[in-house]
Amino acid sequence: MNVTHIPFKKTGFFSKTMLDYLAQKEAIKPFYTNFSDVEGFRNQIEEKKQSFSLETRKILSEALQSQYSDFTATEKTKDNINLLQHENTFTITTGHQLNLFTGPLYFLYKIVSAINLCEELTKQYPKQNFVPVYWMATEDHDFDEINYFNFDGKKVQWNREDGGAVGRFSTKGLEAVYKVFSNHLGNSKNAQYLKSLFSEAYLKHQNLAQATRYIANELFGKYGLVIVDGDDYALKTVFTPYIKEELENKTAFKTVSKTILALEKEYKIQVNPREINLFYLGNNFRERIVYEGGVYKVNNTDITFTKKVILEELAKNPKAFSPNVILRPLYQEVILPNLCYIGGGGEQAYWLELKTFFDAVKVPFPILLLRNSVQVISSKQKQKLDKLNISLEEIFLNQNKLLSKKVIENANIKVDFDKKILFLEQQFSELKKVAKQTDASFIGAVEAQEIKQIKGLENLQKRLIRAEKRRQKDLVERISKLQNELLPNQSLEERQRNFSEYYLEYGSSFIASLKTALKPLQLEFTILEL
Repeated sequence: MNVTHIPFKKTGFFSKTMLDYLAQKEAIKPFYTNFSDVEGFRNQIEEKKQSFSLETRKILSEALQSQYSDFTATEKTKDNINLLQHENTFTITTGHQLNLFTGPLYFLYKIVSAINLCEELTKQYPKQNFVPVYWMATEDHDFDEINYFNFDGKKVQWNREDGGAVGRFSTKGLEAVYKVFSNHLGNSKNAQYLKSLFSEAYLKHQNLAQATRYIANELFGKYGLVIVDGDDYALKTVFTPYIKEELENKTAFKTVSKTILALEKEYKIQVNPREINLFYLGNNFRERIVYEGGVYKVNNTDITFTKKVILEELAKNPKAFSPNVILRPLYQEVILPNLCYIGGGGEQAYWLELKTFFDAVKVPFPILLLRNSVQVISSKQKQKLDKLNISLEEIFLNQNKLLSKKVIENANIKVDFDKKILFLEQQFSELKKVAKQTDASFIGAVEAQEIKQIKGLENLQKRLIRAEKRRQKDLVERISKLQNELLPNQSLEERQRNFSEYYLEYGSSFIASLKTALKPLQLEFTILEL
């Protein structure tokens, strides 16, 4: 195994928001509190220690013991659940939807990042305990986002009627999906494990939340991973004061809207708040709560509440109140002694909208950490890259740019058009100095001629590249094929492939390799050669 780290910027797949955050640019500093470094974690520990009560710790630990009651947790996970009652224990949290069979590869990268960060922090702060947490997005209701995974270029999909929180969905009907998937796997030892993992999870558990907990525990339980289901009466009870605040004062809408006005001057806005950022959750539906004409209404239903009645409903039935994307981060931070949230670029971008809201409700804003990203390269693919003289950084170039670069490098005719264009610009710069001593019409003529000459050179360059691509057809095809293998659909493979493809080839050593390779605080993209 060889591991190479390159800056996230070099891949071309990360937003200005994330690159500026990683660089700690001044423009983005107002939108977070502590950064993910030694000093940042020291500050976060002190802030969370002072604000998180022993009473909440007790409720959390007991709720988790209940969630695991019909489930075989590892001893390390049991120990971690008990440790959560102690004031020197803190969590590192990542979250993900309940994608079928974990969905895209980065599900694994998120969790390994959380586990490895806990181990790093234990070395830095030996008097504290650090627990890795996977927050299951059990209350989400967008089934189309989670009902499939990709395997070997094919979509393995679960078709069923949509409706309500996905964590409550019955696993009935997944027998058919299992048959389709198992037919693709073959009969190797690793294939047998994948078949067993799928069937044990989905054919022997009643709902999607239980099945997902089983898979995550099977893959990561030995590292002490604690899996949290927020669709829980006791945990919602802890969050009740904040739900009441949302219903009565619309604090999230007011504060986040102001933050967006400041943030959008430099950065793309990821999500927008609603006046009320809550859903009402029934057995087969999850619909927005809206406030109209002095009455609280549940969208697309006949359910309505007066203020008095909705607060009574909250008191007796807190599980029915489900936070949306704006309020869910607050729910997490209220019920967990959490220091850091690990997520992808899109997730972190919407967290950056929330700091002022957290300040307003007096909850510590967590450290944000961009999850590890990985490109897996086989030894055979690395040999091909070397033969084609393609560096690890060049893998991520736009395919047209990569092909143009390589055919020019391999061309018999060596013409450096960039140098010629630079030479032209220098010549016209001299002409412009002369033109300034005459009149405006001459300056205009010089500038027009400069544009024309440079455009002509650029067109000649394009024609030469097209001609070389035709002449070097074999090289073009080999490079295109290899890059398409590494970056399916010209996207990072972690967003396209499922872990089962690599598990089928490498078995448990694949996860062991990730565990060794991923360095969460290094803040760089990982290339893993297996």
